[in-house]
Amino acid sequence: MTSLWLISQEARALLTRLNLIKPFVLQETMVPAAAPSHLAQTAIEDYLVYKKSKLREMIQWFLEWLAREEWVITPDEAQRRLSFLRLRFIAVLLQLDVFADVMTQRSEQETGVWLAGLDKAATDLLRLAGDYYKVPPIVCYLDRGIGGAIRRARTRLPGGGRNPVAIIRIPRERMIGTGIASTLGHEVGHQGAVALDLVNSFRPILVGMQKKGGSEHMAWALWARWVPEIIPDFWAISKIGIASTLGLMGVVSLPRAFVFRFNIDSPHPIPWIRVKLSCAMGNALYPHPQWGRLENVWESYYPRVGLNDDMERLFSKLESTLPSFISLLVNHRPKTLRGSSLLEVFSLKDRHPARLAEHYSSWSNSAVRMYTASPSLVFAVVGQARTNGRISPEAESKILSKMFTYWAMKGTLDTSAICALQGGARTGAPVT
Repeated sequence: MTSLWLISQEARALLTRLNLIKPFVLQETMVPAAAPSHLAQTAIEDYLVYKKSKLREMIQWFLEWLAREEWVITPDEAQRRLSFLRLRFIAVLLQLDVFADVMTQRSEQETGVWLAGLDKAATDLLRLAGDYYKVPPIVCYLDRGIGGAIRRARTRLPGGGRNPVAIIRIPRERMIGTGIASTLGHEVGHQGAVALDLVNSFRPILVGMQKKGGSEHMAWALWARWVPEIIPDFWAISKIGIASTLGLMGVVSLPRAFVFRFNIDSPHPIPWIRVKLSCAMGNALYPHPQWGRLENVWESYYPRVGLNDDMERLFSKLESTLPSFISLLVNHRPKTLRGSSLLEVFSLKDRHPARLAEHYSSWSNSAVRMYTASPSLVFAVVGQARTNGRISPEAESKILSKMFTYWAMKGTLDTSAICALQGGARTGAPVT
């Protein structure tokens, strides 16, 4: 047994283990309705095939190099190159695990189908009228914790390479109710904000306000720091209305110390002001007394008493600058929106509270209308009905679970029908 022989054995073992990594379509058991969209599944499989093929080429080249240059290769050089290959292999496994979290849950009874329904809902929440950008494939999965997260499409994966799909993590405790819509809306808002370059275009305006100095300097500095999280909240409110704010309240309703906690390094607004900001954005998009009422409810939960002088001054400055901040936000005209303001693009006529109430009344008389509506509108209508006391939490849960199943099934059948039609066109078979 020589040093180079042992290294070659390790490299061959590495190649063997690489060959054991099978496509998800060959190892995951799921009903068709639970599967990710064809675009998402193809993007994931193609990406992993590419990474595996590149690594396989590197290992095979390494083995050929060992055989060809064995008389001049030193053991330390061979070991150095093998170590590099092993790290690349580990990186491929890390990326496999990122997608495995998504795919494995699709085999769970009921949960898998709901996740496919969430995929469809998230895709709809990300769409904007106007064709401003291409919506990437989106997949969702459940995990522990109280907050959601997104691994955006086209961002760097562990070990290198760009993520081919957007991956949204949903807390299990958010299933099912108003909270799930709020979480989805916020997370897709992160993807949309990047697609429209909203943070980079809006933050300089806030920095300019900060540079004007004065007693409001700190408040504007914080608005500028928090804007990457504020814009996704704005996105969610524009799509699902008050359901977004109610969902946010569910996440940040924590012991009082946490609600008023100020962490200058956090990208999230202080929870107490974040809910008030959400109400203000909702009222700017869809003016209605309900936002003031909800703000009063929030203040009754967490009255601003007993704060030290510094925190009291900070909250006073944030509240005093809040109207100006909202005005700057809704009237912002980024180049990506081709001259339109955020208010013009994101204020949707059928999301006003009165219109949502009308939709619910109409759907109560004919449920078919709900099934033909977009997922984001369904979230908004159900959330508004819950706010108005027209449905109970139990009824809300039943409606949304049925809709998740319907969206998953509809997406599967629509895809199958398209494939059948395309197949018929290719073969010349009659379409019946």
